[in-house]
Amino acid sequence: MPDTNFWDQKYQRKETAWDIGEISTPLKAYIDKLEDKNIHILVPGCGNAYEAKYLLEKGFKHITLIDISPTLVNKLRLTFAGINEINILEADFFKHDGQYGLILEQTFFCAIDPKRRAEYFHKMWSLLYHGGKLAGVLFNKIFDKEGPPFGGDTEEYISYINDGFIIKTMKPCYNSIGPREGAELFFILEKPY
Repeated sequence: MPDTNFWDQKYQRKETAWDIGEISTPLKAYIDKLEDKNIHILVPGCGNAYEAKYLLEKGFKHITLIDISPTLVNKLRLTFAGINEINILEADFFKHDGQYGLILEQTFFCAIDPKRRAEYFHKMWSLLYHGGKLAGVLFNKIFDKEGPPFGGDTEEYISYINDGFIIKTMKPCYNSIGPREGAELFFILEKPY
């Protein structure tokens, strides 16, 4: 299964077919509705961090990015040098400790070993404040080749979700980019008070 070397080589070789070059339209639309600019936000498996760039443009002040690739993290540290609103961590998400009001999901879940999906939701639960949300995009498609990316569907995802999460929404994206049209779900999970 993919490990640090696997992902680091992807970035070294610029083999990043998942990278659309900008923030995804479903996440952009979601961020546009957020009002609390002081909320603590985590972007796990952040990749080129288009979400962080957009959050900065919108005035958000507490953004943490985490990725396992040293090559990528070094690039991000140069990109965001001197920007105090962004904290960049080179680390394994599953070993990360912190507390956040919002975690944004974009192509991280589909990159991890499917055997870790229940662990993913358990970890997300532990990283959120009560009242915090996990929101983002998941594939709504089964791929016909070995991943990553690894696909799935609503029924499978719901089977992994900690019973304590409130599913605020989980529905097909109406605003996916062309190549992903009909193949994405937008979801919001809330950790209750």
